[in-house]
Amino acid sequence: MTAYQAKTPDAKGFVAYTEEENGTWEILYKRQLELIKGRACDAYMDGLERLQMSSNSIPQLPDINRVLRKETGWEVAAVPALIPFGKFFELLANKQFPAATFIRTREEIDYLQEPDIFHEIYGHCPLLTNPVFAKFVENYGKLGLAASKQERVYLARVFWFTVEFGLIQQAKDDLKIYGAGILSSTEETVYSLESDKPVRKPFDVMTALRTPYRIDILQTTYFIIKQFEDIYNIMDSNIIEHIHDAIELGDFEANFPPKEITAKAEFPRNEHDC
Repeated sequence: MTAYQAKTPDAKGFVAYTEEENGTWEILYKRQLELIKGRACDAYMDGLERLQMSSNSIPQLPDINRVLRKETGWEVAAVPALIPFGKFFELLANKQFPAATFIRTREEIDYLQEPDIFHEIYGHCPLLTNPVFAKFVENYGKLGLAASKQERVYLARVFWFTVEFGLIQQAKDDLKIYGAGILSSTEETVYSLESDKPVRKPFDVMTALRTPYRIDILQTTYFIIKQFEDIYNIMDSNIIEHIHDAIELGDFEANFPPKEITAKAEFPRNEHDC
């Protein structure tokens, strides 16, 4: 269970945040904006510009939704801090991205496991203005809604290595970030591109499906795409066949320290954990 409690929007969808909460957003926003310059992909930076988020107060969902609906027909849905598998997929399938309306405390300003509103709005929403990426996420939701519990565990790996922690090769020698888990993390923004510790490899769906991960460490493996069509094209009914093949072949050996892996840790949105 999370210690955080989402705030209830008023009848117009607005949330009354405190001065301290808005101040936390300002700290996160301004320091992350400096870090992602030259590191975030062009599509993300374009989406960030389109959303015109405030730098000194937490954005209100109706304002974000006004832009998203115009660009791709998406919107953000306010949810409790935790939601189950089925609800997560249902929202995505209906072009609604779930966002818990709380922000981390100053004590956890550098890292928390729960996806707060900074991660959801700053990390995810800019790319939802991109038609190809937005359609990929919608198709992901539709397939996840129809998938079995076991299949969803493997679908989670696709989400993790793309939407959350994906890299994109925009041009030769121009590796950039598009994953929200990286773009909303001060440490991982630099580490993902500049550290010599992680493995970086071209995205291959079967490899991604067979690669385990941990949610509580800097990632040890990043997958690289060349364009969003790379992931859009794999998100059809064939992905379930690939999942069954991956189950039969088994996982690759983990390249991170062992830790007990729970169902919650294996799926980034089980009860909306990220």
